[in-house]
Amino acid sequence: MQDALPCRAASLAPMLDIVFIMLIFFIVTTSFVKESGVEINRPSASTAETVKKGNIMVAVRENGQVWVDKRIVEVGAVRANIERLRAENPESAVVIQADTESRSGLVVQVMDQIRMAGVQNISIAASKSS
Repeated sequence: MQDALPCRAASLAPMLDIVFIMLIFFIVTTSFVKESGVEINRPSASTAETVKKGNIMVAVRENGQVWVDKRIVEVGAVRANIERLRAENPESAVVIQADTESRSGLVVQVMDQIRMAGVQNISIAASKSS
């Protein structure tokens, strides 16, 4: 009877190895989406499309706040933040989430900072209209 217990434990070892290998595989292959850190009331557009690759999110709120990487930043600091995030993921595009009530002049200033950071692939987020 005493010999049966170690035998059962030994038969579970390969299964545990497989579970740990699968866990590592899922962690390595998971892609993480970075959010801007603030809820935005997006404008709607009938031509809106879903972009699935990793993006850098920049939010412009109706009160003039600019959010990058879940932090409020000044407009002049957008460039440095985008350069830092692009260094981590050089293939990523930038998506601006501008609130429907935000000033267009501020959105243009943010776009200008992003372009000065060397990003040419900039999109503006919109909700798909019905």
